Amino acid sequence: MTRRPGAEIPDVVTHYHLAGRPPFLNLSDLPDDKLAEVLRTLERERSEGTSARVFGRRYMELRRRTEEKLRALFIDVGGRPERRAPHYFVLGSSPWYRGLAAEMGEVVLPLAALPSEVSSVTASDSVTAMGFGGDYGLPLVRRASHGRVFRLEELADVIDTFGLPSSGPGGYDGYQNRPFEKYIEIQLWSDGPLTSLMA
Repeated sequence: MTRRPGAEIPDVVTHYHLAGRPPFLNLSDLPDDKLAEVLRTLERERSEGTSARVFGRRYMELRRRTEEKLRALFIDVGGRPERRAPHYFVLGSSPWYRGLAAEMGEVVLPLAALPSEVSSVTASDSVTAMGFGGDYGLPLVRRASHGRVFRLEELADVIDTFGLPSSGPGGYDGYQNRPFEKYIEIQLWSDGPLTSLMA
């Protein structure tokens, strides 16, 4: 679905997290020994059918490269990140993302609660937008929005220029092997606005 110029922009952001776990846990914050254990647990949950999320053996390498580039580009446009890796939100909501795991939890915040200097925007999922997927055998259809990070105050222009993605139909089998443009992602590079919500 594409936004008509002047149409309403969602005024909330949503962070999704696995059932039974606190929100805002971040794989990138874990030491290597703990990370390996958590990834094994996540893979077991996928094999048991309670989650469709795929974490391949090179997932963390792809994620770290993505976050490094994302952070550098955010600094280039005047951002002041306080974390090495961000907390992730979707603009508005995403039924597709909610369905990735059974009984997915969510935290909904007003978009206005995110400070501009520590909040960035990509016009799709950041892994897709930063463009390293092809190095890992993932499909990549290059778009003008890829390789770019935007400020919150540019959000209306981003949507006018690139559209507001639709979550599209469900279907999680092999989703990682299809082009991925299902939502606008918001990255929060600070714990400050989340202090009362974090474990």
